[in-house]
Amino acid sequence: FNSFYQVYQHKLKLALIGQSIFGQEVYNKLRKEGHKVVGVFTVPDKNGQADPLALAAEKDGTPVFKFPRWRAKGKPIQEVVAAYKSVGAELNVLPFCTQFIPMDVIDCPKHGSIIYHPSILPRHRGASAINWTLIQGDKKAGFTIFWADDGLDTGPILLQRECDVGQNDTVDDLYNRFLFPEGIKAMVEAVHLIADGKAPRIPQPKEGATYEGIQKKENAEISWDQPAAALHNWIRGHDKVPGAWTTIDGQVVTFYGSSLLDSSVPAGQELAIKSASRPGLVTKNGLVIFGNDGKMVLVRNLQFEDGKMISASKYFSADETTALELTEEEKKMAEDIRAIWKGILSNVAVIEDSTDFFKSGASSMHVVRMLEEIKQKYSGLQLQNEDVYMATKFADFIQMAVRKFRGEDKEEELVIDYVSKNVNNMTVNMPYQCFINGQFINADDGKTYDTINPADGSIIASVSSASLADVDKAVAAAKEAFENGEWGRMNARERGRIMYRLADLMEEHQEELATIESIDSGAVYTLALKTHVGMSVQTFRYFAGWCDKIQASEYGATIPINQARPNHNLTFTKKEPIGVCAIVIPWNYPLMMLAWKSAACLAAGNTLVLKPAQVTPLTSLKFAELSAKAGFPKGVINILPGSGGLVGQHLSEHPDVRKVGFTGSTPTGKQIMKSCVCMIISIFYSAATNLKKVSLELGGKSPLIIFSDCELDRAVKMGMGAVYFNKGENCIAAGRLFVEEAIHDEFVTKVVEEIKKMKIGDPLDRSTDHGPQNHKAHLEKLLQYCETGVKEGATLVYGGRQVHRPGYFMEPTVFTDVEDHMYIAQEESFGPVMVISKFKNGDVDGVLRRANTTEYGLASGVFTKDLSKALYISEKLEAGTVFINTYNKTDVAAPFGGFKQSGFGKDLGEEALNEYLRTKAVTVEY
Repeated sequence: FNSFYQVYQHKLKLALIGQSIFGQEVYNKLRKEGHKVVGVFTVPDKNGQADPLALAAEKDGTPVFKFPRWRAKGKPIQEVVAAYKSVGAELNVLPFCTQFIPMDVIDCPKHGSIIYHPSILPRHRGASAINWTLIQGDKKAGFTIFWADDGLDTGPILLQRECDVGQNDTVDDLYNRFLFPEGIKAMVEAVHLIADGKAPRIPQPKEGATYEGIQKKENAEISWDQPAAALHNWIRGHDKVPGAWTTIDGQVVTFYGSSLLDSSVPAGQELAIKSASRPGLVTKNGLVIFGNDGKMVLVRNLQFEDGKMISASKYFSADETTALELTEEEKKMAEDIRAIWKGILSNVAVIEDSTDFFKSGASSMHVVRMLEEIKQKYSGLQLQNEDVYMATKFADFIQMAVRKFRGEDKEEELVIDYVSKNVNNMTVNMPYQCFINGQFINADDGKTYDTINPADGSIIASVSSASLADVDKAVAAAKEAFENGEWGRMNARERGRIMYRLADLMEEHQEELATIESIDSGAVYTLALKTHVGMSVQTFRYFAGWCDKIQASEYGATIPINQARPNHNLTFTKKEPIGVCAIVIPWNYPLMMLAWKSAACLAAGNTLVLKPAQVTPLTSLKFAELSAKAGFPKGVINILPGSGGLVGQHLSEHPDVRKVGFTGSTPTGKQIMKSCVCMIISIFYSAATNLKKVSLELGGKSPLIIFSDCELDRAVKMGMGAVYFNKGENCIAAGRLFVEEAIHDEFVTKVVEEIKKMKIGDPLDRSTDHGPQNHKAHLEKLLQYCETGVKEGATLVYGGRQVHRPGYFMEPTVFTDVEDHMYIAQEESFGPVMVISKFKNGDVDGVLRRANTTEYGLASGVFTKDLSKALYISEKLEAGTVFINTYNKTDVAAPFGGFKQSGFGKDLGEEALNEYLRTKAVTVEY
């Protein structure tokens, strides 16, 4: 802090020569830093409007001079020069100046003059430098602050800054993101360096010098015999001024908002364009045009000769809108907006319906002011800068504003047929149809199936059962959204904003979601509220925060490589979304498993088709409704209830699905993996096959080792949670407990005592500890599991039976004397069955060998007061997660996944993003 003031301790008397908001900001910053601005020299008022730099200076009482010109017939105007000299400046600062300043003025101050230029000199000298940076497809943009001389942008360099140019960056993008904010800082830094006598004067190199003329409308016509990239560069290089144009239907049409389109040719209506070898296509996303290389450019907006701007997608329907008849409230709003226009366009006597905002003297600065003033009066009217450019005449602007005020501009309202039930002291509304491309629709073949409430066996709803045709529709919608839709073009921060909004909506609807989860899966309501829904909300918020950070740190890196002299090389990596992802989830945590996979998938920029478990589809479909309300574009999220063997299998084999994320049983996971392996083998025989990335979170038989030196009561409590949490339907449930001989009997006794205190019953009852198993077939499987344990000689200490009441309830169960060879020692129950084996006192390595003698490796745990022993155990246990003196402690920031036949890949935490990203390496020779 102190060194800053030691370096920048001298202050100067400055003359600011120029204009614009940029000049205004430089002026404000220099004064704030303690420099004295002795005079501001700017342009005369235009249409009665003072330049922003003049406004700021006049407000501060700084002398302001508004000369229309500095020279006449090639010679300085002496009165103007004399007025300039009268202020006694030590340095001229020209942040943005459109006037020609005589050398008598440039050289007059003690320190001369410095100028801001928006290019990396000596490249792109001239007044349209930013435009030519894009027109010529430069990979780097930037600015130079240089010492003025008698040449055109040829003076010595004081400092330079550069930035990357994005593939679809426009002039506005570069200016707003870098040239404007960093340019202001750099101008202030340059003045500081001069004040302290530390400013360099680096001669501009001759090599690489270019000069391009001012781009005007007459020479901005599009030449069509070029590759798509060149067409795109020409259009974006002229966006917004002067505007690249062509002739369509006999009139000049200007193109705005272009982006390269890397996909298959979309469906659309042909549009003939003069001199273009191929017609354009008016699609739902805009106008697609073609380069001579066959590649495509998407243009979002078009402007006609009369100044009217429309969305390119509405070209054929642009004249179909009729004038609205305004209500009294809307008439008042129109007059309020008219008054706002009048306040800005003070030079215009009367704001007529035909008054054009920009032709009347307004600038981009006035756009922001106008929208902010409207927002203050009508907070419900959400307008964007682009809306003003699309409706520049007052009458058109009012029509647009009224349509937005009424909500008519929004996409068609989401139509939902609900199954509604009065339950849990509320009415829950449950969608039951497939969700494809932003709409709830019946299955293509009309088939449905019943989803059952496990608490009483009653039917909750008849749900659409997706067909193969529905899978194809959903994948096509997801592919279109990724390749051509708004989602693929959306910046990462906006993607995060939508995800945050979804998390907020889930939290707003948490009681309804928890109730649906409870009646559909049997989860105890209090647990559903805290864990099933609560952790889902946390997961979406966590990954929403990652959206704009994926390219940071290790996610994007520069890599030193061997140089092929005399050339130089730069290699860097970037992370990219994969594309369409298929996500298949289980029935034990329907919403939470959806969140664990979908949030990372969406944060990475992918689109998805999700198949919920057949027996628990309802919270996934409610999630689809909330995602639409949050603003996810159509096709980004698709939900297909139905058969795993049909829908899940077709998704795993679909050629347009680039990634499959699966959570479920090991046999089903093996089948998915087998599909991929078969594709690998058959690739030698058939070109129709494809490969895809896969991540699997599968079954477990998680060991929990309890030593005699533990806190016994805590071990009992945690051990019961490890087994009975969520009715034992928990992928990381402790499938086998190893209890040291010295405390074995006491441990078992305490467990049985605690089980007897558990309340089994209605999951919506707040006092219930243990709800029904998820579905009838699963209950029957658990009962058979217990029968097998008894037959093999294990001791059934407690439970093992169905509870005699409606629904699929099972008693919490305890087995002891379980030998390593027994079925229940080796296979997962996925239910409320505690399987206890005894181990000899002090036999650490022996119990470790037994714990690791399993095909699975999802989770594990140890209870002991001896930290050294605990850490030794954690190192030796072959599991993706190890809990020490706790259990079930998962967190959205901690990676989750298994070893061996419990699968591969991670959910949650930073590592989960890698499952949904691909790495691209780029090498540049320079």
